[in-house]
Amino acid sequence: MNNPIVQREYIGALRTRWALAMQVGAAFVFALLVLIRWPTDARVDLAGERAEQVFRVFGYGLLGAMLLLVPVFPATTIVREKIQGTLALLLNSPLTNWGIYYGKLLGVVGFAVLPLVVSLPAAAACYAMGGIDLIGDIGALYFILLLVVVQYAALGLLVSSRASTTVSAMRITYGLVLAMAVLSLGPYQFMQGRPPGLLLNAATWLRSLSPIPAVMDVLGQRDIAAQGIFSQGGDIWRFMVLALLTTAAFMIATIVRLKQTMFDRPRDQGVITDDRGAGGRAVRRMVYLIDPQRRKSAIARWVNPVMIKEFRSRRFGRSHWMLRLVAVCALISLGLTYVATAGTLDWGVETIGGIMVVLQVALIVFIAPSLAAGLISSEHEVGSWTLLRMTPMSAGTIIRGKLASCTWTMLLILLATLPGYALMMVIKPILRQQVLYVLFSLVLTAAFAIILSTTISSFFRRTAPATITAYAILIGLCGGTTLIWLGRDAPFGHAVVENALRFNPMLAALSIIETPGFENYNLVPANWWIIGGATLLLLVVLHIQTWRLTRPE
Repeated sequence: MNNPIVQREYIGALRTRWALAMQVGAAFVFALLVLIRWPTDARVDLAGERAEQVFRVFGYGLLGAMLLLVPVFPATTIVREKIQGTLALLLNSPLTNWGIYYGKLLGVVGFAVLPLVVSLPAAAACYAMGGIDLIGDIGALYFILLLVVVQYAALGLLVSSRASTTVSAMRITYGLVLAMAVLSLGPYQFMQGRPPGLLLNAATWLRSLSPIPAVMDVLGQRDIAAQGIFSQGGDIWRFMVLALLTTAAFMIATIVRLKQTMFDRPRDQGVITDDRGAGGRAVRRMVYLIDPQRRKSAIARWVNPVMIKEFRSRRFGRSHWMLRLVAVCALISLGLTYVATAGTLDWGVETIGGIMVVLQVALIVFIAPSLAAGLISSEHEVGSWTLLRMTPMSAGTIIRGKLASCTWTMLLILLATLPGYALMMVIKPILRQQVLYVLFSLVLTAAFAIILSTTISSFFRRTAPATITAYAILIGLCGGTTLIWLGRDAPFGHAVVENALRFNPMLAALSIIETPGFENYNLVPANWWIIGGATLLLLVVLHIQTWRLTRPE
């Protein structure tokens, strides 16, 4: 039976400029990934090593594109209909909740599969080089990526059914994708190499929730980050099992949600503190050290009113939530300190420091656009920029206030790993200068990410495309140049790889702390000059664009 929602969702998405840009851009990038590793000499590679190198770069690039592009459309499709009021019409139509979900899932999956379709010519070029199996290599890679598309599409629809705005839906979806694809690798990285046991098995299954190990297994690089003697295989079938189970759970949760009661927002009357148990009363006293209902005093003359406005209007921006964020950061610090202590004894300070740098840069890349990409575009979207423009505040005051509101939050997050770095200096005092350089690189990376996202926000009138653009640039900067590192020594020489990596702030920090694989590259202070110069240039552009937006029309 034909489902009208499939045609409506799929064809409606194809008519957008975003769909055209995604198809053309993805085809260009995939072709470029193959060309940069294509053999330039006339010698025949009978062993198929060059074909494997080309296929690896292509596979990692295709996986990165899927993680970046797939969550965009499913994360906004249901919440947009809810805001426009058309979702209520769908729920009152003869279609069942399963029919509505089935139509939307097929529509978004059909749209998200487009990058896979346009990558087929590049995959055919890899196969034409020889040494690549059509079923075992190319077929397995595309099967895993198809599971990724369906899994993250179902996740995006679940978040979209529960979110209240498109921006929050995108932020939550990208956060969950980051947790499932990257953060789930952390426990196994710290525990691998130890004798088999319950904790190691749990970390192995948690790691298999990410598609990265399965793709690495297909590309023949399963143990590229392995430590120790014991290394378990079977990443592909474990990922298949977990992908199918999580997809089914996401689908069921969304289908149950699609009914008339989803528009109701009943609020529990709650229980007074004295009627709670002893544990509940103790937790409540700790949580409400700062009373959320306390009246705010007047804004002092020396305080930027725009910064106060951002904190008061932003969700989780009030002082009591900020203090709770500090408490969470303190707990994270204690955990990282313990991990750094235990892991250093087994692996060494450099490897542990590299893992901490990667996790921290991943948090910066995720949080900075979610904080800053809507600073100006959201004002246009809700119509409050006109009111802000009527105030006597200058463009510089507006910029400083908005940037300060994001900077304080980012600083709290950066402070979460300071105890771990401090302990590394205690364990190996010779690394003190390197750790200080790493911290400077991370602070510079955070400043660049915030100012870049804010500058992008000033050129958009809607927050969703501004957020997507900021994520694409930051992920491309941190992840795109890493693909060149994968091609080191063949065909790229040391000088070419080093010059390319100087644009990547994450890899610069890894080279400072001498993480294995990056200890031979001298990326600083060149990277500091590049990122610092780009930050200052973006700040000038932001000031000019904000000044232009504050002028009378």
